[in-house]
Amino acid sequence: MIDAFSVAPYDGENPDTVYDLILPIQREEFGVAITREAQPDLADISSFYQHGNGNFWLAVRSGTVIGTIALKDIGGGQVALRKMFVRRQERGSGVAKALLDTALAWARARGVTDIFLGTTALYLAAHRFYEKNGFVEIDKSALPQAFPVMSVDTKFYRYRL
Repeated sequence: MIDAFSVAPYDGENPDTVYDLILPIQREEFGVAITREAQPDLADISSFYQHGNGNFWLAVRSGTVIGTIALKDIGGGQVALRKMFVRRQERGSGVAKALLDTALAWARARGVTDIFLGTTALYLAAHRFYEKNGFVEIDKSALPQAFPVMSVDTKFYRYRL
């Protein structure tokens, strides 16, 4: 039997566990040439994400971080979905859905009207996941001015609450 996992807000403890999940997925699985230093948001998760309508969650199984998701408050009742990553061997097990459901419930409870996200063209399974869960692809020009576009982002989505 597989141990259950839990989803909870990041508590400020040990940011290395977040890097240890995210960097190998970015670099080794998808060949995105990105460094730890190029992601200063992960060096201070609490200050960057956990205010206003934003938050950062971890999925944990048996003491190991197996997934992450974040909402960044961009003002006007809108948030940016960022840093959604799930360990390869956990994909398809409900972890991604639990993370997304947690973020959506958080946003609804705070009166958020729109969630935007940017991703690379490489994350094909992620595209299918977002579309299956109600996200609609939009043109970059339809993003709010405050949306933090990353240099690797080439595909954009919106979810209306």
